[in-house]
Formats: sequence, structure tokens, C-alpha cells
Amino acid sequence: MLVSEFDFHLPPELIAQEPLADRSASRMLHLERASGKFSDATFRDFPQMLRPGDLLVMNNTRVFLARLFGCRSGTHAQPVSPKNPAAREFLRGKVEVLLTKQSDDDPLVWEALARPGRKLTPGEHVFFGGAETEADHRLAAEIISVSDFGERTLRFDPVPDLFAEIEQLGHVPLPPYISREDAPSDRERYQTVYARERGSVAAPTAGLHFTPEVLTAIRQRGVETAEITLHVGLGTFQPVHAERVEDHKLHRERYSISAEAAKAINSARDSERRIIAVGTTSVRTLEFAASQSPDGNIQPGSGEAEIFIYPGYKFRVVDAMLTNFHLPQSTLLMLVCAFAGKQNVVRAYEHAVKERYRFFSYGDCMFIE
Repeated sequence: MLVSEFDFHLPPELIAQEPLADRSASRMLHLERASGKFSDATFRDFPQMLRPGDLLVMNNTRVFLARLFGCRSGTHAQPVSPKNPAAREFLRGKVEVLLTKQSDDDPLVWEALARPGRKLTPGEHVFFGGAETEADHRLAAEIISVSDFGERTLRFDPVPDLFAEIEQLGHVPLPPYISREDAPSDRERYQTVYARERGSVAAPTAGLHFTPEVLTAIRQRGVETAEITLHVGLGTFQPVHAERVEDHKLHRERYSISAEAAKAINSARDSERRIIAVGTTSVRTLEFAASQSPDGNIQPGSGEAEIFIYPGYKFRVVDAMLTNFHLPQSTLLMLVCAFAGKQNVVRAYEHAVKERYRFFSYGDCMFIE
């Protein structure tokens, strides 16, 4: 299967650059898998599309301020004075780092994307915190390795509370297709209202449409809810470089499923009630967890999920899903095609483009059942 089969034309102006003032005001395309029929709705209609007894599974990960701006050390081995010409050279060595995954073995060690990458070689030091000199920094890190795919591994110098410093200095890691700098409002808006567990570098965007009022309406309808955690990592930012879908490899992502959530999911399966996943992150977590058990039951616990879902995959857990509209040739689009049928999704996306739906993270959504 070729990656090019998952391409489509998307006018650039349909890529949402700002969130709506009201989360629940998004448009929603309703797609029925069995018939291929679809219809236009709004997200406020979502509670009425659910059935009493359904189980709605949400990813409660929280995005942290993973984007850091700083300076390289250049060739300076010692702190320099801002009056010294060498310090001005230091100021020109600006870098951008996107933290993607913290090491299990050492909390000071992180995997990251960095630019300008060609200048950040092992042994190079980077400094963060508006420092004019190497002596003035709030945070410092050393590049300790470079992977075959260009990711850097860096080790921060010890500080009393690394995450507190990152939250002070960092920026919201908006996706690259949002062509603006992050604003203070993004700190709240690029989070779901139920975000709790810190660890993602990208939001589980299908959840951005929910408000407390919508969640109340869902529960009043007799729908059960459960929360799981998948920390969105580097794979979200990586394009598919392989020509054949089967040759692409996804990065691992940390997940956690509580005993309470596992019990709710297994109970819904046993009683043949619908399990509705909010977002592709919830789909990946549920399907990976099911693959780890011979009978498909969900076991509580945590680990690293590694699952690539594309057409031909047989779903074990998920009966319906809410999702945003995804990038052409992306693994997320492939997952949606696997769930709803490639022909159905192609037709639905063509309709969405024609009707001027808003695409990607801050865009509109799609309910597939």
C-alpha cells in the first residue's frame, strides 16, 4: 500500500490558525461506517448522538511547555562578558529545542527536535532563559547524541525543579502548520478541559471541543465516561518518509490505564455496549492494550504503546470515534481510513473541503460510528 494513496488537496486557508471562542461551536461531520452516509452537524449535537450505556473514553494527558528558545555556546569554554565581542557572537547562536520524551532512567535526559540541527553536535552546550552570557542562564544542557533520524538527546544541568523551570521558560508547542507564534491564550486553549497528567508535546485535539457543559449533558444522557492517558510524542511531528505504508515505523508513546478505567472498558465489552474513543490517541491506547492480552481484555498498568494502525487492521475494542481532520499522507489519516473505510473517508474529506470545514488541531471534527 502506497503512502501517496492517502493524499488529498487541501486549500491552505482551511487550516485553522486560531481556536474558536466557544470550544463546542465547532462543526462536526457525522459519518456512518456501514452505509458510508454522512451529514453536517455541530459538536453541540454530539451528546444526542450517543446512546445510554455507551462508554466514552478520553485521553487526559496534559501538554507541557515543551518548546524552548536559547543560545549555543559556540566555541566559548568560559563565561564571557556582554561587553566582549565574543559575547555578541554567543548571542547570534540562537537555537530552538522541542522536548519530546523524558528518559525513564534519568529525568535530566530528554529526546528532542532541535534547529539549527547541523550545528548542534554532541558536546555542544545550549543555554535557556534570556541569558546574555553563558553565566546568566536559567537552564543549560549538553547535546550527548544524535540519532539516525536527526533527533538530539540532551542532558540538562541539575536544578531544584526542572519542570518548574521549563514551565517558566517554555512556549506552547503549537504544530508547525499553525503559522504564528504561541499566544498566552494558547496555554489554556491548547488543553482539553479534562487535561490532568502532564507529559504531552501535542494536544489530543479531538478533546478540545468538549466543555464542562457538554460533558454534563453526556453523563445526564446515561453515557459512562472513562479516562486513560497517552502522552503524545515525537511521532506526531514526523512525516511518513517511506513510499510503502508497511515500511513506516512509529515512535513509542507512554500510556497508563487505571484499574477503574480497565474495569469500565472490559465491562462495556462484556455487555456489548459501545466503546467510543475520543481521538486517535485514545484509539491507539485501547487497541494496543487489547493486543497485549490473548482475550483482548484491558489490563491496568502503564508502559509504552507501539502500534501502527492502517487499512487492514482489525479493531478489537473501539466501536466509534470522534476525531479531527488530519494531514494528507499522515499516519492519523491512515488510522481513520482503517476504521471507517478508505473510500468513505475520501468522500467525507472531499465534502469537508467543499463545505469549508476547518482542518487540523484547532479545526472542526468528525464523528464516525
